[in-house]
This record gives sequence, structure tokens and C-alpha cells, in this order.
Amino acid sequence: MSNTIDQAIANQIKNIEKATGKSLAEWAVILSSSGLEKHGELVNMLKTTYGLGHGNANTLVHAAKQSSASTAADETDWLAEQYKGKETLKAWYHKLMVSVHTFGNDIEVSPKKAYISLRRKKQFALIQPSTKTRLDIGLNLKGVAPAGALEAGGSWNAMCTHRIKIEDEALLNEEVISWVKQAYDQAG
Repeated sequence: MSNTIDQAIANQIKNIEKATGKSLAEWAVILSSSGLEKHGELVNMLKTTYGLGHGNANTLVHAAKQSSASTAADETDWLAEQYKGKETLKAWYHKLMVSVHTFGNDIEVSPKKAYISLRRKKQFALIQPSTKTRLDIGLNLKGVAPAGALEAGGSWNAMCTHRIKIEDEALLNEEVISWVKQAYDQAG
């Protein structure tokens, strides 16, 4: 499934190139000649000078530097650690990410030690293999009452207003995907 992630990043870069009329090589020259070195400075420069969204600017900087924590190779390394002994949950993660990547090309996938953070202009979700049999999806959904699979985040994670516990692949259904999509929409 890492090929799916590789393909999603390749598609995002292709869409950026089409929308801007500049190739990745041209963006790399722009970045390297900017005089800026820090990742955040480069992202902000692309956003302010060229009007790119955060996700697209972030992807371009990572692709140009080829040294990102969110490149497919590094994501695979983090996933290998997170899902060691939890291979079933890893398959669920990949299934969820296939749906998430259909939301738009401005999603930043940011691996952390214990979870994967999904960002747009701000974090909208995190995906965490909490136990050997449960995948938790944390969401930032302001003003949304818990219902169905969506429960209040409580003390589980201070960065999330809600949580969805996935203990069976069948629970990765349209309802869950719609909650994640709603969080994505609110983050834009």
C-alpha cells in the first residue's frame, strides 16, 4: 500500500505542476535560490509569494529537499514501528488513507512516534494504533455533538475534540469517512 501513498504524492505534485505551470525542477530552483533554509520559512514563502495552499507548499518543499518526515519512505518507517505486531490495523490504516486522499491534494501526512497526523491548514485528524486490536481516529470537529461511532475525545488526546474507535474493518464505513471528511472541510 505504500505505492498508494507514493502515487498520491506523485499525483499531488502533478496537480501542482499543472495548476502553476512550473515543474518540480523549477520549484526546486525557486526554493534553492530563495536564500531560505528552514522548512517552515520555505513553506511560508511559497504560500505568500506564490499563493500556494499549505499542503501543496509543504509537499513541494519536501519533494525539493527530498528529506521529509512525511515522504513515503519515512512514513513507511514510522508505520513499520507503529504497526509492528499490528498488521491487521496497518491494512485498516491504508484503507482509510485511500479514502482520505480523495478529499483533496492539500493534505499533509505527518508521521509522529505514536500516530500519523493529518493536516490541511491545521490538523484535522490523527490515526493511532492504540492497541493490537483497535485503531483510533482522532478528529477536530468544532461544534459537532457526538453521535454513532463519533464519541467525545475527552482526555484521550488534547489535540482532538472527538474519537472514533475502529475494532473491526467493517467500521471503516461511509459514516466514519464522512466524519473524517467533515473534519477535513472544517480545517480548510
